[in-house]
Amino acid sequence: MSRKKNGWGGPWTEKKLDAFGKYVRSYLKILKRQTQWETIYFDGFAGSGHRGDPSEGAQAIIKQLSLTEEEESIYKGAAERVLTLVDCLVFDHYYFVDREEELVQLKEKLESLPNTKNTNLHFVPGDCNKWLSRLAAALQQKKYAALVLLDPFGMQINWNSIASLKGTRSDVWILVPTGVIINRLLDRNGKLQRLEKLQSFFGLTEVEIKSEFYKTEITADLFGEQNEVVTKIVKPIEHIMNLYIRQLNTIWRFVTKRPLRLDNRKGQPLFHLVFASNNATALKIASDIIKTK
Repeated sequence: MSRKKNGWGGPWTEKKLDAFGKYVRSYLKILKRQTQWETIYFDGFAGSGHRGDPSEGAQAIIKQLSLTEEEESIYKGAAERVLTLVDCLVFDHYYFVDREEELVQLKEKLESLPNTKNTNLHFVPGDCNKWLSRLAAALQQKKYAALVLLDPFGMQINWNSIASLKGTRSDVWILVPTGVIINRLLDRNGKLQRLEKLQSFFGLTEVEIKSEFYKTEITADLFGEQNEVVTKIVKPIEHIMNLYIRQLNTIWRFVTKRPLRLDNRKGQPLFHLVFASNNATALKIASDIIKTK
């Protein structure tokens, strides 16, 4: 596969980062007046801050799912998202999670910026799920308010980690690979590819997942023999997002009903960027931003 130097990302990446950046600015304006809380910014897949080749795990998914060059480039541009915060570093704490080798580069890049000298930047290597659970435990103290960005390559976020944030003062943006990965794991004939990953991602059983995406009919042939025919539902990508929204609503009171849809150049949906919060005002701000995209 050919690689275009510094050509990663594409129009949708800017669309995503612009929406998130606008929300960050609104969030900080509101929290600036709420001095009783310490603010936390948590980036679960921070990357290196540079445009570089995807990790070995990411490369395995690219190969398995036969992603196009455009779809692969979408992922590689996401590592730069953290740089949108450099002009508004007023959180009390920043946590950047990723592989250690990625964070070494990110730390070097962020600490070289002129306005980060006295900022609490924390670079924590390891599994995002572990750190999400630790964040949730800290938020139970009721002294913190957190803005969380979960922008993984694929489906690394486990539902148990998401569920641990229930009842916390957290605003969360999650990039869901609806079309580019999840839909491809839902075989047309009812076979679930990487079942354990689908179960972990949705927090549902195999039976529950199949009941959401497949219909079973019993037909009879000319000789009266009965056959079971399994068909995939119409508009599965839209239903993937609706199902995930429904799950998020069991954790947060307010979730965007119409997430930001991110398409490829052919107009086919690859991802949805969804927002969740326990604050009605936060939902309105996020929804209004999404409407303008």
